[in-house]
Amino acid sequence: MNLGLSEEQEMIVETVRAFVETEIYPHENEVERTGVVPPELGREIQRKCLDLGFYACNFPEEVGGAGLDHVTFTLVERELGRGSLGLTVFFGRPSGILMACEGEQRERYLLPAVRGEKIDALAITEPDAGSDMRGMKCTARRDGGDFVLNGTKHFISHADVADFVIVFAATGEEETPKGIKKKITAFLVDRGTPGFQILKGYDSVSHRGYHNSTLSFEDCRIPEAQVLGEVHRGFDIANQWLYGTRLTVAATCVGRARRVFDMTLPYAAERKQFGRPIGANQGVSFKLADMITEIDAADWLTLSAAWRLDAGLAADRQIASAKLYASEMLARVTDEAIQIYGGMGLMDDLPLARFWRDARVERIWDGTSEIQRHIISRDLLRPLGA
Repeated sequence: MNLGLSEEQEMIVETVRAFVETEIYPHENEVERTGVVPPELGREIQRKCLDLGFYACNFPEEVGGAGLDHVTFTLVERELGRGSLGLTVFFGRPSGILMACEGEQRERYLLPAVRGEKIDALAITEPDAGSDMRGMKCTARRDGGDFVLNGTKHFISHADVADFVIVFAATGEEETPKGIKKKITAFLVDRGTPGFQILKGYDSVSHRGYHNSTLSFEDCRIPEAQVLGEVHRGFDIANQWLYGTRLTVAATCVGRARRVFDMTLPYAAERKQFGRPIGANQGVSFKLADMITEIDAADWLTLSAAWRLDAGLAADRQIASAKLYASEMLARVTDEAIQIYGGMGLMDDLPLARFWRDARVERIWDGTSEIQRHIISRDLLRPLGA
């Protein structure tokens, strides 16, 4: 593995970091205060990203994307992680799962999403089906040439600004060695489809301005032409997509942790107590040593997992390790940063309390820490027959 970045990668990192610092940072406090990203601001960020040529940079050139490899895209996500998620979502990274679009779906969903003309959202989680995707109760019943959707989804990120939603629903059952399992199918559902409602979700302490929604389906009729992939094969598509999003979570956690550290290090060197900088005390300096060691470790775990994907190697366990370690690292780093700042670290004058609150959800979404540990342990034990 080449541990150095190419000139192009260095340029991309510098460009995205500058974008975040100039276009995202100035708006963060207002979004944090109001919990809202004004629509015109979201469109402005999207337009500037399109002008830079970075919109849909996770998609291949053949469909209009930038065609970045996994390592380079992970570097982009790492830099975006420094900014407020409510704002950086408009930087535009459509769901990679849209590459499963075929025929007319490409013109109706895939290409408009890549061009920034439409925004997608992904709907998997339900009130009674979080980590257990096979436990979903949202159903899609075949009726002639259509499917009829009924059920509820919740915690659906940025559905409030989406033009269409990729919905996963149970379309049957199958017998497996572990008992009866539900068959899952993915559907492309447009905003405004009769029987489909996007409702306000829950108020969250994490990532204000980045909203979750509740989706309601009541006899919502969807033509079979809007099945994404194959009927009953949605579980395979979802798993393939989730591995990529977990790598994104790891990368954004690293970026956010580096921003926190970049604030904390100079403070420890300048803040004086008892006549000398607090960083001169081992109680603080050792915290800094642990923080940067954990950040670097998470960074390399994440980039090495991305490298394995580029090399065509199995990476499920490595991605799970990166997501697990980086998300838990971010919690420790933000907590230690607040400890170093003392009471001031919890004041709204600084963004540390926001980073601290935002860090909490990273251990839950896109697969909880427990799910990651399950993936890792099964990968280790299964070859031994355990």
